[in-house]
Amino acid sequence: MPGPRVVAVVVTWNRCTLLQEAVTALRAQTHQPAAVVVVDNASTDGTRELLASSYSSDHGLDVVALAANTGGAGGFAAGIERALVHRPDLVWLLDDDTVPTPTAAAELVRCWREYDGPRPPALLASRVLWTDGRDHPMNTPRRKPGVRRREAAAARRVGAVPVRSASFVSVMCDAAVVRDRGLPVADYFLWNDDFEYTTRLVRGHAGLYCPASVVVHKTKAFGSTDVDPGERFFYEVRNKVWVFSRSRGLAVPERILYAASSVRRWVRTFAASDDRPRLRRALLRGLLAGLRRPRSNAEVLGPARVAAQAPDGSSEGEQQFSLLISTWAGDDPEQLVEAFTSSVQKQSRPPADVVLVQDGPVPAPLASAIGELVASSPVPVNHLALPANVGLGPALDAGLAACRHDIVARMDADDVSFPERFARQLPLVEAGADIVGAGLVEFGASTDDVVGRRTPPVGADEIRRVIRFRDPFNHPTVVYRRDAVVAAGGYADLDLLEDYLLFTRMVSGGAEPANLAEPLVHYRVGEGAYARRGGRRLLRSELELQRRLLHLGITTRGEYLRNVVVRGGYRLVPEGVRKVAYRRLLANSSSSLRG
Repeated sequence: MPGPRVVAVVVTWNRCTLLQEAVTALRAQTHQPAAVVVVDNASTDGTRELLASSYSSDHGLDVVALAANTGGAGGFAAGIERALVHRPDLVWLLDDDTVPTPTAAAELVRCWREYDGPRPPALLASRVLWTDGRDHPMNTPRRKPGVRRREAAAARRVGAVPVRSASFVSVMCDAAVVRDRGLPVADYFLWNDDFEYTTRLVRGHAGLYCPASVVVHKTKAFGSTDVDPGERFFYEVRNKVWVFSRSRGLAVPERILYAASSVRRWVRTFAASDDRPRLRRALLRGLLAGLRRPRSNAEVLGPARVAAQAPDGSSEGEQQFSLLISTWAGDDPEQLVEAFTSSVQKQSRPPADVVLVQDGPVPAPLASAIGELVASSPVPVNHLALPANVGLGPALDAGLAACRHDIVARMDADDVSFPERFARQLPLVEAGADIVGAGLVEFGASTDDVVGRRTPPVGADEIRRVIRFRDPFNHPTVVYRRDAVVAAGGYADLDLLEDYLLFTRMVSGGAEPANLAEPLVHYRVGEGAYARRGGRRLLRSELELQRRLLHLGITTRGEYLRNVVVRGGYRLVPEGVRKVAYRRLLANSSSSLRG
């Protein structure tokens, strides 16, 4: 049985020699990473030149270059996002001055596989030594307070200790939990980013300190940092205020416990300081800065992103793309043929290939139509027949994995694309956007029977503002980068709202959004369209969606309550009222509440 797939993430800044040593040590692991993502945080010491020359032909090294130093938080956010593209089981986070011993990864993997506690381990931390063999005090996690006997015994059986948080110096994270909990908050910069993120991962799961996994942390001095004390204290205060007031990583009793511990440490810092006025100013600045909401990862990482070479080495300029369609037993064969033809044969810029996902068994007429489309298509068609109906989200995830190209265009099986659709959307993706939507025209019996129009918000800033309250993308119109979708966790299995959750995770995680206001898809509005926008089934999905957005820190508690009342209420009103509200307020203005 093959071992779990590990992808390592190393964040570097102006430490060229140490980076070489760290990469060499990663290659010497007995459990070798499937890929190593190196995030260059705007180095000026020759690191970028080293990466470009020494590792240019190394397919095991994936380099993400940032134009500005975003600190550890931003670097690891960009790195984890990139690592998820490689479809790992575990993501191993390391500093560039961390040199793992040959069995460091293998021991973390062993603990992850053999642990049989009541909750699966979301995080595993290495033992961190300094260059002289002493345990590094800043990077030795403390035993979890109030750990239960069963959890402690399970950790002991694998030679580990239960912990509540750990340092980014060397920590391995379960990729499934990462996809569920999101990325580090890039705006933390410099301090407490690892505390916030690891507590968020561990909450509801197990965290393990694994002493058999040993790494050497080559800091210049034992137990110290090179950061200016005054500025470091500002970030310590500001980021701790953010942790205790906004993070979803800590329960209320834990917030009180850790907040009291932080205040005691601040008092000791003041007592030992020779420059108390400076610390006082840093404290005041930190408290005031902590009152504002952290910037989104898109705001922090967007201006810093300059290069992220795709693992397949895709070139710049006009790029090929795949078309992704999912069909199931309830689809009309004639409508599928019309959707396919409008998106392939009739396009001024057609796709290079099509992935047609058949979501479970289908009736004979639909099966016959699928067979004819595959046989007569002018471009290759991968007919991916799933043995059972799994739902739209999982079906699209399976289709994405089968796409040959990083750029993927979505199409529903009953809609009709405008002939210039892809010619209008693809240039925006090629210019740097990760997801591009468009307007659509709703029709009834035929495309001439226009019953409404949906015009999405345009401009990245407006999309980021709107997405906390409604879906700014019309799903049947989107073209996106597969890697950005995979990095955001793919289509979660959230009944009827999987697209909205995915797009929100993408944008909040730093994906660059864009929309064209012009309609590029005819969207079929059949019988029961308004019934599908309401009811208890959709209300349950709506409440789960809002819970996840709050848990991920995408919405505030106030926004969560607002959305539950407004969006939840919309799901419960009678169908006639819903139809009137949709027609007057939504269908002819902006993206609807459908997702």
